[in-house]
Amino acid sequence: MSNVQYKNQELYIEQVALSQIAKQFGTPCYVYSKQTIRNNWNAFHQALQNSHRPFKIYYAVKANSNLAILQFLAALGAGFDVVSGGEMERVLAAGGHAADIVFSGVGKSVTEIERAIDLKICSIHVESEQELLRVQDIAKTKNKIVNIAIRINPGVASGSHPYISTGSKNNKFGIDFDQALAVYLQAASLSHIAIKGIACHIGSQLTSLAPFMNAIDQLLLLTEALKEYNINLEYIDVGGGLGICYNDEKPPLPQEYINSIVDKIKHTNLELHIEPGRSIVANAGVIVTQVEYLKTTGNNHFAIVDAAMNDLMRPSLYQSFHSIIPVQAHSNAVEKNYAIVGPICESGDFLGNNRKLHLNAGDLLLIKDCGAYGLSMSSNYNTRPRCPEVFVDGTNFSLIRKRETIEQLLENEIL
Repeated sequence: MSNVQYKNQELYIEQVALSQIAKQFGTPCYVYSKQTIRNNWNAFHQALQNSHRPFKIYYAVKANSNLAILQFLAALGAGFDVVSGGEMERVLAAGGHAADIVFSGVGKSVTEIERAIDLKICSIHVESEQELLRVQDIAKTKNKIVNIAIRINPGVASGSHPYISTGSKNNKFGIDFDQALAVYLQAASLSHIAIKGIACHIGSQLTSLAPFMNAIDQLLLLTEALKEYNINLEYIDVGGGLGICYNDEKPPLPQEYINSIVDKIKHTNLELHIEPGRSIVANAGVIVTQVEYLKTTGNNHFAIVDAAMNDLMRPSLYQSFHSIIPVQAHSNAVEKNYAIVGPICESGDFLGNNRKLHLNAGDLLLIKDCGAYGLSMSSNYNTRPRCPEVFVDGTNFSLIRKRETIEQLLENEIL
């Protein structure tokens, strides 16, 4: 549950009026609830503690990589799943420890692998045979033993949007299940590789437990097969992907999710690793935006707001739904069926369609559930500076990212 609610017909996040934040920092603006992030984290952590087996939670940094949020999660005890060298440096800058980082991703460069090895991160999650050999070559040059897990592509359909599905045979991620045993055996023969685990991640915004369970079945089959070759794994990393309710979805609760996983692996001694991202931060974040104009074209009613697809890509990219509600409720305007659109020069620049609202020009609107893949996917398209970000904690709020300036957008370009 997010901590956004009406008080006297005005929206608050925790104990702070969103209109106050908009007045101080302008719009569009991202706002996050620290309490919601804490509650979401605790839901996973408590469920895992109750399982009475060793575990580690690696927050998926790609969901939201703001330094203040990473710092807060590090203080709660999070490890971090990164997919680039830049994300690795963000974790370190936020006070995270290299030993609490796992490095995933299909295209790790030589420079990124060298940095990961020098930092002595927890593990590199290898996604191809060529990557395995590259890690071996670099580790040998540095005369260091490198911990790895192999990311398996289990061939499981997640049922989510094809752009965020990562576990089917058509996806670029991981090593095909049918090839995985041979790659493990190859890894076992390499002089500077230490095999520690097995990993997978089948997609994002999953609302059913069945795909998770099917993928884990595949991992366990491989784990047992490896024992015949004296390869005994220490951990199983089942990735992330648990969905949230954006509209009318009914995803499993973290407790149900963890209970099902634990029941699957109860006959093993494997440490359980998970990599939640969206389910930690998505419903903790909102965008506050202002209506610039109301416009009617034929039978279409447009509310043109100052947020746009560069600020929130998900509706345009994934056709995703985000609830949009007024920050200050009023009844002095006629309710109409609006398309909420931005100022970018693209017909694909929309934030929501078919929304029944009472609106006047100048009104503030709230776009819900933007804490994951919002700012982290934003761009400067149309030379638009990216939004500021604000962290709310009870009655207090603070700026955790300044609004970009035009000067900053131009400074790296050369005439």
